[in-house]
Amino acid sequence: MNESKGPIQHVGIVGAGAMGTGIAHVSALGGISVTLIDAREGVAAAACEQITNRLNKRVADGKMPADKAAAAIACLRAGASLTELANCDLVVEAIIENIDAKLSLFTELEAIVRPGAILASNTSSIPIGEIAAGCERPERIAGLHFFNPVPLMKLVEVIPGPDTDNAVLDMLVEVSQRMGRTPVIVNDMPGFLVNYGGRAYTTEGLAIEHESVATPAQIDAIMRDCFDFRMGPFELMDLTGMDVNFPVTQFIHERFFADPRLRSTPKHRYMLETKQLGRKTGRGFYSYGEGQAAPSADAVSNVPAASAVVVLENHERLTALLTDIGVKVLTTDDRKSPILIAPIGEDCSAYISRLHPQLASSRVVAIDLLGNTDKRITLMKAPGADMNVVNAVVSAFTASRKVCVINDSPGFVGPRIAAMVANLGCEMAQTGVASIEDIDSAMRLGLNYPQGPLQLCDSLGVNNVYTILLAAQSLSGDDRYRPSQWLRRRAQLGLSARTLA
Repeated sequence: MNESKGPIQHVGIVGAGAMGTGIAHVSALGGISVTLIDAREGVAAAACEQITNRLNKRVADGKMPADKAAAAIACLRAGASLTELANCDLVVEAIIENIDAKLSLFTELEAIVRPGAILASNTSSIPIGEIAAGCERPERIAGLHFFNPVPLMKLVEVIPGPDTDNAVLDMLVEVSQRMGRTPVIVNDMPGFLVNYGGRAYTTEGLAIEHESVATPAQIDAIMRDCFDFRMGPFELMDLTGMDVNFPVTQFIHERFFADPRLRSTPKHRYMLETKQLGRKTGRGFYSYGEGQAAPSADAVSNVPAASAVVVLENHERLTALLTDIGVKVLTTDDRKSPILIAPIGEDCSAYISRLHPQLASSRVVAIDLLGNTDKRITLMKAPGADMNVVNAVVSAFTASRKVCVINDSPGFVGPRIAAMVANLGCEMAQTGVASIEDIDSAMRLGLNYPQGPLQLCDSLGVNNVYTILLAAQSLSGDDRYRPSQWLRRRAQLGLSARTLA
């Protein structure tokens, strides 16, 4: 790629849907001339008008200087034909996710643009190498994957194919920065970084719902209140739509040769097939019609609060929490009070069987102490639990916090989902999808996670994450929970998950 001189000044964008329009928006704000093309008559012009109206509104709202908006608007132009892209330095394809359609477009573009022009795809999942293999000059082909809504989402993935010239990557990184984005260079693999790494959050939520451990409302509330995620997995799926998230999940699962860590559930497919797509159809895992009340995640109890509970292990945090809410802590079983345990990884059944087989399991209640307990407490009951005992514990906490009561589950809910997110992050580090810094940065910026997966692993405790996964794998017999070798080695050596190989 020695034909290109200087920085990219003129960008062509093919496809004026939400993504193409967003890319045109940030390109113009970066002072880059934009020619927007769409095969549908009038759509590109309408998109330019939409961008103009948005910029003018920001000026009217006092959120942007008038001269900055005017300069951006002056950079926009709607084209009528691909031939108008002949002098572009960069052309970004933002059309349908179909390999045949993309290959056909790239073939047309190669016959139009000058030899030094870069051709980039905004594909979210199709391997760049697969596109480049059908092109005459694969060294100038790369991925430039933005996230929707583009003006708000700062991340852009820069993906080389097997023959992409390093100069092409450098120019794409530079132009992304001028657009106000944060570029990360990602290896070419199914789902790239964010769509691949994002599978764990939603599919593990689905697995927990599938096992009747907790309801979608409970799972979402736990992830928001106890683990600081902006949205729970079911809220997120309803927002993106089952017509988007299921096909991506299925594609990535298939491309990784049915790795169980990436597996979804029958319910996910069912939601798509029955048109329960989420917000866009008014019904998904939640209903969005007028007057529809959101289902409650909170346990309600009319049983008097427990005045004393039995804590058989020396657990300082649990003892302090109970003392804080005015509950007496007993260190020997009085055969009537609730028995509180705080297992890491194991469910109630496994914990009781291994450590205290003599206990009355009906009085045992487990509490999750790995997440934040300031807003919400997660309690887990064993099969055959005495609900009067469970509700007495609920009443003890509800004066100061919200409470979720879930069924028996290795790793509760929050730690189990968080461990799967962390494990997939570790696997991405192990397989070199991107640098450790870029993995964490991309997952924060691309999915609004509170922490990157490797940071999350350190926050939970590397050994805790490893313990949760080993227990889930052993108790379920499912290799979905097999720990990444990256995680295993760091847990065994007492190292941070962010320790380099």
